[in-house]
Amino acid sequence: MTESEARVIAVLLAARPDHERERLHQVGIPRSTYHAVRRRSYQEGWLRDRYVPHPVPLGRPYVTVLVARPYADRFDEFVQSAAADPGNVVLWTSPHISVAVFFHTRPSEPQRLVQRLVAQKLVAPPISVTVRADGPTIPVYFDFEGLWSHLAGFEGTLAYPHGLGGSGETPEEDSSDQMVLTNHQQWALGELLRRPFTAAEQGRGGHLVGPFGLPFSQRRLLAKGWITHRTLLDPSQLPNFEGKSADQVVLISGTPRAGARPEVLFSTLTRESRVYPFLFVVGPDRWLLGALGGSGPRAEDGGGARRPVLPTLREYLEGIEIIQEPASGFSAPVDHRYDRLIPPAKGHPAVGTPKTTS
Repeated sequence: MTESEARVIAVLLAARPDHERERLHQVGIPRSTYHAVRRRSYQEGWLRDRYVPHPVPLGRPYVTVLVARPYADRFDEFVQSAAADPGNVVLWTSPHISVAVFFHTRPSEPQRLVQRLVAQKLVAPPISVTVRADGPTIPVYFDFEGLWSHLAGFEGTLAYPHGLGGSGETPEEDSSDQMVLTNHQQWALGELLRRPFTAAEQGRGGHLVGPFGLPFSQRRLLAKGWITHRTLLDPSQLPNFEGKSADQVVLISGTPRAGARPEVLFSTLTRESRVYPFLFVVGPDRWLLGALGGSGPRAEDGGGARRPVLPTLREYLEGIEIIQEPASGFSAPVDHRYDRLIPPAKGHPAVGTPKTTS
């Protein structure tokens, strides 16, 4: 990967609604090079765009992140069972572990989900963290900008971290209990969620599904924070950059110590340890972090010695579990499919639904 490609990826991962001239200024390369790199980044599968909804307006205020070890002889059955759950929106699988995200309507659903998977003898007892999405409980949600900017040796980030959910407050609407979709807003939201997949069916490149040129109703949903446009990284597809690569998925979980504050842990990891989680879920009795480990020479930090990671984690967590898998071993049977949470409007088939002929 060239330096120009690394710079363009860093800007795209920020997913800021900047005008093109601002992005060109940020990367410092000619317009033609920027467009060529952006197109290639999507064609090679390094990047893909998604619209990620706020769970509360969807009526699914509970989010569960599951880290499971499927039994080898029941692996396919686990994948089918997890993917068939109507609330499943993300499912990463590797030969040894799986990571899944579910949106739930009721607080009892996560426990039933775990009990079902264990009772069917599909998985060993998994790590499961469930949170309400109307607070700062998922401050980082599949955001790779911090990691990539560090790997490429860039100073600072543009928008990291992107989280999931939150209060949804705006200057005009200051209460999360107002986050209820009208029929028209539900239609507009569903169209946005399906936009990347509709574009793929129509043969349009993945780099052409961003928020520019959207109708007012959809831009309004973005302004409210009820849905966000995101550019996501696929670490399993990336070539290395100057001998460095983010080729290990590392999942860390533990019970928070008395008085531990997640925002302080996050600040310490990013500023002093130079670790940039792509996932951080803050449950009442368990925290879960996802990060990417790199191989090859480290990026120049320019900030002195790095603070050791494990001793830092021990200051905030106990009963720490660390799982590490090669990024190249992961596939995504369910790849941020939030469109499945809202049925298509009457007369419009769901994406991927085969057309019938008379």
